[in-house]
Amino acid sequence: MKLTAADLKSRLKPMGVMPVVTVSGEADGLALADALIAGSLPAIELTLRVPGAMEALRAVAKSRPGMLVGAGTVRSADQAAECVAAGASFLVSPGFVPEVAAYAARESICYLPGTATPTEMETARVAGLSFLKLFPAEVVGGRGMLTAVGQAMPDFSFVPTGGITLDSMASYLALANVVAVGGSWIASSKDIAGRNWQGITANAQAAVFKVSQSR
Repeated sequence: MKLTAADLKSRLKPMGVMPVVTVSGEADGLALADALIAGSLPAIELTLRVPGAMEALRAVAKSRPGMLVGAGTVRSADQAAECVAAGASFLVSPGFVPEVAAYAARESICYLPGTATPTEMETARVAGLSFLKLFPAEVVGGRGMLTAVGQAMPDFSFVPTGGITLDSMASYLALANVVAVGGSWIASSKDIAGRNWQGITANAQAAVFKVSQSR
């Protein structure tokens, strides 16, 4: 089901964290989704970085209807259309891609472009977007950047992603303009390759507990 920005914010805010994953194929996609669900974190940004990612996206969206499923690393309108057809509820890019923004506007689906500077944020705002991803968060100033942006441009809200850890996530969630953080540590490429589903469930549970302490 396609979500608007308001819909996605309302779903993400209570969770506080969005697992960002790179997984290939239907079987591993479903196993990963089940591991996150078992950890009380039914959400996933499935990146298009490896062959078989679309198959994983399609399987999770179809077979795990309670899961919040987004497509990440979307860099063209064609990719966006394929992801929506596969069942993605929202779209994410590492940077602002005008053709993806235009497609998302036509299809009334939330698009979270990566931004790293106030100029990029204003470019996204002109395209009608005020719910953004700060990426790569730790590299471009992290909490300090978001604090400064919040003072000068309070109409923006963010999902900071990149370099955030279990230990640092609470400092981000304390900011008024942060809806949730993106977390690749929850389901690392190493754990996915090793099919360490129990470890991923434990990481999800730890993240959920940290959110409960932070809010």
